[in-house]
Amino acid sequence: MTFLPLAPPGTTPLRVLTIAGSDSGGGAGIQADMRTIALLGLHACVAVTAVTVQNTLGVRSFHEVPDDVVAGQIEAVVTDIGIQAAKTGMLASSSIIEAVARTWRGLALSVPLVVDPVCASMHGDPLLATSALNSLRRQIFPLATLVTPNLDEVKLLVDIDVIDTDSQRAAAQALHDLGPRWALVKGGHLRSSERSTDLLYDGTDFYEFDSPRLPTGDDHGGGDTLAAAVAGALAHGYQMPDAVALGKRWVTECLRAAYPLGGGHGPVSALFRLQS
Repeated sequence: MTFLPLAPPGTTPLRVLTIAGSDSGGGAGIQADMRTIALLGLHACVAVTAVTVQNTLGVRSFHEVPDDVVAGQIEAVVTDIGIQAAKTGMLASSSIIEAVARTWRGLALSVPLVVDPVCASMHGDPLLATSALNSLRRQIFPLATLVTPNLDEVKLLVDIDVIDTDSQRAAAQALHDLGPRWALVKGGHLRSSERSTDLLYDGTDFYEFDSPRLPTGDDHGGGDTLAAAVAGALAHGYQMPDAVALGKRWVTECLRAAYPLGGGHGPVSALFRLQS
């Protein structure tokens, strides 16, 4: 299976910045982003937004990084190292969301921005305060090249229960109305279907990305992994439908290679790339 080309040894690879929280269990968040970005042959830079206390059973608590430190990390990376794409994950609070948006605009960044609007963990633990949802919609979505919510996040963001193709399309249109250039409504949580169909929308056309639903409960970090892979493809100059197609293939293989860990949900695994 062909993925992104690896940079020749000794040459500087393309760079992707992930603005997200740290997962102490190593399954999701910045840890998952960095695995995917590195194994796709790019250099990962980070701006840590929060430190979570979690394992495979759930999130026990989290500590927000001060918003000026989050902004400082972004500025430090962009002005020295430079980036070709960025993604966001857990942004934790209104003040952090506003700091990220303000910094992005202040640096006049024009690179692709993939927004994974993390509102809750896969266990249902809250990762974004309710008061911050409006900040996410108003401050970050208009800056986004692509937003990639799962169905639980769609419900929180646009109050639509996705149960079939028609409601998935309605959700994509509602998300696009919030300002991103593209909206991707992921179908992985639609357990009633034997297929996992993600729907991409640009305000005019719909694109479907379909894969078989794999029989595994070890799917921690799947959303982070997909968004990071799409960001990597966009850094390489892929057009959006091709970037999402690559991300879909990537996360499908990561699900196929997922492994058990601890007493709960194990992580999707990008380590398959080391054997391919």
